[in-house]
Amino acid sequence: MAISSKSPPSPRAWQRMLSGRRLDLIDPHSIDIEIEDIALGLSRLARWNGQTSGEHAFSVAQHSLLVEEFLVTLNNNASISDRLSALLHDASEYVIGDMISPFKTVLGVDYRRFEDQLEQSIRIRFGLTAQMSAELKKQIKQADRLSAHYEAVHLAGFLPSEAILYFGPAPNGPMLEIKPLSTREAENAFLDRFLNLIDQL
Repeated sequence: MAISSKSPPSPRAWQRMLSGRRLDLIDPHSIDIEIEDIALGLSRLARWNGQTSGEHAFSVAQHSLLVEEFLVTLNNNASISDRLSALLHDASEYVIGDMISPFKTVLGVDYRRFEDQLEQSIRIRFGLTAQMSAELKKQIKQADRLSAHYEAVHLAGFLPSEAILYFGPAPNGPMLEIKPLSTREAENAFLDRFLNLIDQL
């Protein structure tokens, strides 16, 4: 029996998306990024590793909608591009998953560089500047922490005192109940909000 002399193929460094796009993970190009792929991926990605109450997981797509709402409560003058930035603040996770910050630190600079490059490609794809201003990044981080506090208390079983310790003060105003959506509902809600902002942009 003849033994093939062909060397094995090099490790695959791209992901095929359901849109048909093939995203190069080493050098992601804006042209290979589609909002439908992002919405689908984020709607199927669970926050809190799925350890939340309710019939459905609380998705990153739904979290992104919440962060945009909190950004507006923090800054009534937030522009449409600011709001779109908030909605897309975790968009890179449709490729890399919802990875906790300490693990990102363990992976080191190369991981951070890849995440930054993918985020920039996503922003460029949808008409935003490659990088956010330091002030906007700070505001979105604050909105993200408010959302985390809100989710922690209402969905993830944290006591209010624990949420304050790990995520900072609670949002101002009444804490409304969050109902986790099905993946299809979360996907559609994310897409609808994106299209609404793009129309205004």
